[in-house]
Amino acid sequence: MANSSGSNEPVTVQSVDRAIEILELLLRDGEAGISEIADELGVHKSTASRLVYTLQTRDLVEQHGERGRFTIGIGMLRFAGAVTGQIDLARLGTPLCESLAEKLGETVNIAVLDGLVAINVSQARGTSAVAAQNWTGQRTPLHATSSGKVLLASMAEQDQEKVLADELTAYTPSTVVEPDELRTVLKRVAEDGYATCFEELEPGLHAVAVEVLGPSGDVVAAISASGPAYRLSRKRIRQIARELRSAAAELSGQLGYMR
Repeated sequence: MANSSGSNEPVTVQSVDRAIEILELLLRDGEAGISEIADELGVHKSTASRLVYTLQTRDLVEQHGERGRFTIGIGMLRFAGAVTGQIDLARLGTPLCESLAEKLGETVNIAVLDGLVAINVSQARGTSAVAAQNWTGQRTPLHATSSGKVLLASMAEQDQEKVLADELTAYTPSTVVEPDELRTVLKRVAEDGYATCFEELEPGLHAVAVEVLGPSGDVVAAISASGPAYRLSRKRIRQIARELRSAAAELSGQLGYMR
């Protein structure tokens, strides 16, 4: 059907588009109030309230606590499995990320596998964290990040080889792009139980990540801490890895994993 200008381009429905924006906001930030939602959409609070109420009647958003903030609702679990996993991780992982970031003073992220890249579903910054990019919703390379290495190490061998067969980008002089060297790195990840990244994605940025397990014991995500190289020394990286393991075990339990 043509729109009013005579174009054959499909016409978008504004209320549907705004509802999707609300869901995207909650997936990105974990929670939000009506005022924040209205500001994000550029609408009056009464309009935002009606949109949120409609989503709430379908259990697509939920209201929590006395402050009346909203999060993604359990009704979203009806949708595709991959998206379901991200919703669970974003909702359950956000408060955990915030607590851990406050304790460590560094930026904490949760990432999941999305094809042959990683996508960040939650992020929190600690008190010592320098101003940095918000990676939530961003795709990052598997070979050049700590979370990516954890996810890559957990993949079936044939899927690993698909990644290694591509021409890997060297983001810095420290990025590992040679397949045999990367295989050695992945073997070490499996042995150590954590992955590191020392200025492989960005100069001056260090990171460490551990795996998060789903109900069946499969790796469903990676949780990482990152910060400037001068503060995240190799010694401190090992200490942070222990904190990450504890947080990952808690999140794995919340997702249904039982030892």
